[in-house]
Amino acid sequence: MTVPKALDAPHEAPRIFGPAYRTATLGILLVITLVAFEGMSVSVIMPQVSEDLRALNLYGVSFSAFFIASLFATVVAGLWADRRGYALPFLAGLLLFVLGMALAGAATGKEMFLVARAVQGLGAGPTIVALYVMIARVYPQEVRPRVFAALSAAWVLPSMIGPSVAGVVAQQFNWRWVFYGIIPLVVPALVMLLPSLRRPADDHEPSTGPRSRPFAMTVAATATAAGGAALLYGVEELSRAPLTGALWCGAGLAALGYGLIRLLPPAALRFGRGLPTTVMMRGLFAAAFFGVNGFIPLALTAVKGFSAVYAGIALTTGSLGWSAGSYYQSRREVEPHRRIRTGAVLVAAGIVLSVAAVVPGVSGWVAVPAWIVAGLGMGLAMPTINVTALKQSPVNEQGANSASLSVTDMLGSALALGIGGAVSNVVGHSPSQIAAGFGVICAMLATVGLITAALAARVADHHT
Repeated sequence: MTVPKALDAPHEAPRIFGPAYRTATLGILLVITLVAFEGMSVSVIMPQVSEDLRALNLYGVSFSAFFIASLFATVVAGLWADRRGYALPFLAGLLLFVLGMALAGAATGKEMFLVARAVQGLGAGPTIVALYVMIARVYPQEVRPRVFAALSAAWVLPSMIGPSVAGVVAQQFNWRWVFYGIIPLVVPALVMLLPSLRRPADDHEPSTGPRSRPFAMTVAATATAAGGAALLYGVEELSRAPLTGALWCGAGLAALGYGLIRLLPPAALRFGRGLPTTVMMRGLFAAAFFGVNGFIPLALTAVKGFSAVYAGIALTTGSLGWSAGSYYQSRREVEPHRRIRTGAVLVAAGIVLSVAAVVPGVSGWVAVPAWIVAGLGMGLAMPTINVTALKQSPVNEQGANSASLSVTDMLGSALALGIGGAVSNVVGHSPSQIAAGFGVICAMLATVGLITAALAARVADHHT
């Protein structure tokens, strides 16, 4: 009997830009690009927004409002995706994201701007978690690392041109057009993803674990979001009314504990081996990197006199390292915990180096190599964390665990930026005080990076 030659051919993994997946891949990458462009652009124009709306004391809170709202919406979307599929959470999220952009552009005061940022967060959270579930359901396992590498690479273009373009638009026209300009680009992304959104839901058993009860999980998400907001308010109050601030901090921590125990995998808060620590890694990396990233434009404009355009150029350089790290992790087989540890050390090193950018007599452009180093660490670690978490998750918990990744990401970013804003307010808003505050923020978050490196070995489960 002759064996067909086709059976002798080596198996070739499908290509993410091949005929079967090209349209879905392009649509996913465009959505990520838009979200990335918004995130990078807001970081650059926030000094101008704060000045225009007289809201410098709310600089950190403007970022935190986005992340806290995203946290709540992400959990609900993860449950929805596991039980009903990813199409509706994605569409609802995209609609809210566009609405938030429109509200931000039309904001006439700091209160309206904070509401707009929260609406953007309510949209961005479901959009991202639905995309993660879409990747898990649409693409075979052997090509998912390349999809996540492509997601990281999708940050490159907005990171390279987004801050500069945002700076030019804000200087030549108005910062409001930075928000308005993104809205029309949602249409082609939606068109490209329509075939994937129409894909029938996978035939798998719904999750029956403790994180599958919608009402309980919604309560937990509410407690976590409220706890994060209460904690940040308490931190702000500590310098003005220590007792009141301490009470708010205590209440916030209690609510966070109640919610996170229910939202995250068992033993996550204890950094249990395997999936629990993998999920927590995402939050620690987000806190360290984005907690500093949000304050670099303020430091460069206020301390070194950079224009919004030049501050944007300095901020874009992290994308070069991020892209290189992402590409490397997709091509080389390394134990995940080792790669995550290396990434954490690089992020911490980049943060320490960035402090030199506000030192008298030192050029602010030193932020460029510093942020390339930090970006390299993120490019190595973040795709690795995402792929490892999906690999460690049963199929019927991919949505819940994707949501857990986003919960820790959003909460880490929100707390780091909010606490950083409180530090900046306490130290003061003169150029020398902003420089001092930036140094304190970097010291705190470099420490977070080193703690992350020390805990990375726990990503490996007991059998690894």
